[in-house]
Amino acid sequence: MAEEKVFADGFVFKRRESAPEWVVGGVSVKVEEAVAFLSQHQKNGWVNIDIKRSKNGSYYMELDTYVPKSKGSAPTTSYEEMPF
Repeated sequence: MAEEKVFADGFVFKRRESAPEWVVGGVSVKVEEAVAFLSQHQKNGWVNIDIKRSKNGSYYMELDTYVPKSKGSAPTTSYEEMPF
């Protein structure tokens, strides 16, 4: 089951089609909403946000909820034991 999307409150990304090619777009920040969002979702002082494009072509910003697996959960098979 997929996790529910968490949209980045207070952040808006806009692609500027008329801008020079080196300008991808701009981010607008609504400070009060953004500070509350950042405070709620920070881990070790950081919040990762992805800029994505919806099926209809508009852009949105979503909280990156990826958590890498701990090193202890890696397979214990060594390279020499791999069957290839």
